[in-house]
Amino acid sequence: MGYRLEGDLLEVCNCRVLCPCWIGEDPDFGTCEGTLAWKIDSGEVNGIDVSGLSICILAHIPGNILEGNWKAVVYVDENATTEQEGALLDVYTGKLGGPVADFAQLVGEVVAVERAPFTTEVSKGTGRLKVGDDIEAELESYTGATGRATTLHDTAFSTIPGAPAYVSKSPKYRATKPELGIDVDLQGHNAVQGRFLFEG
Repeated sequence: MGYRLEGDLLEVCNCRVLCPCWIGEDPDFGTCEGTLAWKIDSGEVNGIDVSGLSICILAHIPGNILEGNWKAVVYVDENATTEQEGALLDVYTGKLGGPVADFAQLVGEVVAVERAPFTTEVSKGTGRLKVGDDIEAELESYTGATGRATTLHDTAFSTIPGAPAYVSKSPKYRATKPELGIDVDLQGHNAVQGRFLFEG
């Protein structure tokens, strides 16, 4: 049966703007401490409705993003039922194949899976994200000469393949997870946002 998920991606990390990972270059500081959250507006996994839920990965990326070996904690929306949680993890651990599996294979170790409350508000590169007490970020979109939000297309790496990504910066990015060696509190660093449609 597979899956179909549609919604918004919110991504922040400790790299400078613009994040080099999207064009296949090494992280600005050698390693990357990144948060990737997917807010699912409408979705179904093997017949299970997962609409309105969110899932997030907080990751330590030890080098070039395309080389994988990420170390991550996965956060599942506290509003998910046990069945919905299992369905989302089947997608985001790559068990169901498709475009999400291409991304999931970059994660070398999942340190933990935790449930958490999510706050996700976003529109065209601007918004905010809060995941439990561990992660909090704001996003502000860059704009071009015409006043429209600046977007990325046809990049070497993407967490929303096939869709344009809004180039943003984060006035605030705080993430703490001792298990990953992550303790960041930054202003003015990289953020990316975009719509996604995953089918697998």
